[in-house]
Amino acid sequence: MAVVAHNEKEVSLLARLMRAEAEGDGQLGMLMVGNVGINRVLANCLDFTNITSIQQMVFQSPGGFEATQYPYFYQAAREVDIRLAQRVIRGEKFHPASYALYFYNPFDQGCRAQWFGQWNSGRYKSHCFYAPTESENCFR
Repeated sequence: MAVVAHNEKEVSLLARLMRAEAEGDGQLGMLMVGNVGINRVLANCLDFTNITSIQQMVFQSPGGFEATQYPYFYQAAREVDIRLAQRVIRGEKFHPASYALYFYNPFDQGCRAQWFGQWNSGRYKSHCFYAPTESENCFR
């Protein structure tokens, strides 16, 4: 059962985002990016109170994803990418992105303690992930 409403176009859109943002981190890295995207649709806090669909999440401006600015994002989704997107849409979560709302690549530096006011929840390969505290009540 899906945790967010979606259509085929949005599954493909999420799959393309996951690939464009984290293909270099393998399937698990892509799944974690997918977690961040789905979390933004589910969140009711911070910059995400009016994000109610995968389409809105992917193209949110300001605050969206850098990958949407590059041609690689606009290539067709592959079957493997679609299957990964379907997994996060069904609610599979992967630590440290389980409840993360942000991630970034620090390149050769360590992860900052905070990013956009959120605490570091961990790192996976080239990405640092940031999640709200329970007291922020983002996920009801």
